[in-house]
Amino acid sequence: MNDNNDKTKYWLANSFIELMNTHHINKITVKDIVDNCGMTRQTFYRYFKDKFDLVNWYFEKIADNSFKKMGNGLTLEEGLIKKFQYIRKEQNFFRQAFLIEDCNSLINYDFKCIYSFYLSVILKKLKVDNIDEDLDFALRLYCYGCIYMTIDWLKNGLYPNEEAIARNLINAMPNQLANIILH
Repeated sequence: MNDNNDKTKYWLANSFIELMNTHHINKITVKDIVDNCGMTRQTFYRYFKDKFDLVNWYFEKIADNSFKKMGNGLTLEEGLIKKFQYIRKEQNFFRQAFLIEDCNSLINYDFKCIYSFYLSVILKKLKVDNIDEDLDFALRLYCYGCIYMTIDWLKNGLYPNEEAIARNLINAMPNQLANIILH
């Protein structure tokens, strides 16, 4: 995608975020989003399948600039802290986006992102093509736990601070994962 495509996507995302400040996510339509930023439905559907696809794209951009930079200059803790700082900055967006639990929801998308990220780290460190069922179970359990603790953090007014929630999530990592990911 070129810069103009990303610029258009950000305009749509910002329009959606602006609407979330005064409307519940379930009440916002694609028409509302495009009317709010002066675009057409055709433009919206050129880039996104639906409003949840837009939510997931926006989340991916945040993840690309935080959590996914682990190993590329950021430690896991630094990446998580940065992710939680973005979530704090856009807390209304995330609070609403995490309310939806259908197949195209942010919860499912976040799970896929976190799981894929950690799985690639594990495969690379173990120098294997796949992992066994027990390790996969621990990884899936940990990823879901991270998501639901993030939602809980949002619901509790972003307490504790970003550093503490990142540290808590890392400390809660099952030993069989921590021995691979953190070493």
